[in-house]
Amino acid sequence: MKENNWMRILAANKLMRSPDEVAAFENALTKLAENPNNEDLPELHLILDERCEQPEVMFSLIHFIENFEVEAQLQAFITVVPQLIVVAPDWTRILHSRILNDEATCRLYGEMLHSINTENPHFIRQLLEESANYRLNYQDSSIELAGQVQ
Repeated sequence: MKENNWMRILAANKLMRSPDEVAAFENALTKLAENPNNEDLPELHLILDERCEQPEVMFSLIHFIENFEVEAQLQAFITVVPQLIVVAPDWTRILHSRILNDEATCRLYGEMLHSINTENPHFIRQLLEESANYRLNYQDSSIELAGQVQ
């Protein structure tokens, strides 16, 4: 089956309201994982949905996304975040928090957000950039403070 068919199956079954939908979702994700394609990343992000009845299964999609090269993941997230936050605010928060929890990824994220906000500002991306900068500054200052206490 073609890759775009697997993407359609993911999208069609993303609410996971029945065991059949869960099985179809998991099977499609497994097939996509056999040949991951960076071009699918924006669409993969937009499969996340608050209405999903099996969030633990949806986490398999998060893990799949996180297996892509970091810069490609971040670029896709930054591109779709204005849409994603509307349909999946909790999943958006989860992805954002996971990005912030890795210092190197957070730095790259901040740089990428700054670059895109300079060229094409969007208030959501500006807020994300501010949170990444705050996280990096807060993390750096807490490390410095820990060193001073000794």
